[in-house]
Amino acid sequence: MPTTFKGGIHPSEMKELTSEKPFEFLPLPDQIFLPLSQHAGKQALLLKKKGDAVKKGETIAEADGFISAPVHSPVSGKINKIISLLTLTGTRSDAVVINRTDTEEEESMEPLNPDSIARGQIIERVKQAGIVGQGGAAFPTYVKLSPPPDKKIDYVILNACECEPYLTRDYRLLIEKTEEVIAGLKLILKATGVSTGIIGIEDNKPEAIKQLKTYLNKEENILLKTLKTKYPQGAEKMLIKAVTGRETPPGKLPFDVGCIIQNVGTAVSVYNAVVKGKPQTHAFITVSGLGIKEPKNLIVPVGTPLKNIIDYCGGVKDNAKKIIAGGPMMGFAQFDLNSPVTKAASGILVLTEKETSTTKESNCLNCGRCLSVCPLNLAPTRLYKFARFNKFEEAIDIGILSCMECGTCAYNCPAGIPLVQWVRFGKRKSSALLKQKTN
Repeated sequence: MPTTFKGGIHPSEMKELTSEKPFEFLPLPDQIFLPLSQHAGKQALLLKKKGDAVKKGETIAEADGFISAPVHSPVSGKINKIISLLTLTGTRSDAVVINRTDTEEEESMEPLNPDSIARGQIIERVKQAGIVGQGGAAFPTYVKLSPPPDKKIDYVILNACECEPYLTRDYRLLIEKTEEVIAGLKLILKATGVSTGIIGIEDNKPEAIKQLKTYLNKEENILLKTLKTKYPQGAEKMLIKAVTGRETPPGKLPFDVGCIIQNVGTAVSVYNAVVKGKPQTHAFITVSGLGIKEPKNLIVPVGTPLKNIIDYCGGVKDNAKKIIAGGPMMGFAQFDLNSPVTKAASGILVLTEKETSTTKESNCLNCGRCLSVCPLNLAPTRLYKFARFNKFEEAIDIGILSCMECGTCAYNCPAGIPLVQWVRFGKRKSSALLKQKTN
């Protein structure tokens, strides 16, 4: 029987809109808006200036510090200007505006032999290629491939759950690029010095499971673990619990329980960087929802404005109400279609009133439904109240900084309270409070 974790929900999957649609390449836009902050950590350091010519694959900005990642141009062209813009997550970043030219000049790295490559070479190549995690947080991948010496890592777990509704990006990668996924995982295992890899996949993907089993027949050190379909099965702590039975304590990381988590898309990017010499310049995304005329799975140049993507998919329907970057549970509502796609983008959803209808907010009913589904055993209503009434020390004491903002509480709330928004507000204020105390 498929394993899982305590709590969670099972919203309507809506994956049938795109699950059988192969990836298409989005035509190159005339203008690219390339943010210098597409990753967790410090913004990349710009190496170019206005008027400079750039080649496809060329490094535009270098990593600035340990937690940072370089940025490469997905097109050949000329830098028109440097601006400040809002990214899909609502954070502000400096960005390079590149006017594309028709020249096909490309700058790439030397392909490396995956059989003879050394561990350090893999990590360095991943760093040079600017690869960031594609599971949501966009953490620089080379850092995750370099666990502290005192942390014994037993498993590299490949997250193939894709538990958010609508999204089928990872599913299509598993179907269309199975060899690259497995080869990328093997490179990650080699880079980390870990002997056992595990692919965790939900049981609502029978075709992908069947294909993976075929390819894994000869792989003695990579296991396939089928998990119960439930949200948020793909969250790190939930995935570790379901796959290994290990509990990740509050405030601790997967390193601390002997695990490294990587996403399916990240594995493909590692393969492309090492074997093909390609930096991470494109994003694999799902464009879906009942409000888009032609749902698709796309390979999109990083820096492409949302408007270009939506137009390529036929535009929005008259009854479209909301556009979300990411999945419907943890994604970010968009108000500016000029915002560009970044490396970790997973989807663009155009939702109708039917898909976004919510219960009108009322007072908390003290029903306990939010507590029953919280996968981290937190008390969402107490977190919400402490945040709302500026009691941030109390919020910290009961674990507000441990919340991963998965949205299961808000989804299950009959009073329609925007619990996640209040928790996000409380987390920002609580973090600022702790920083103030340490200074």
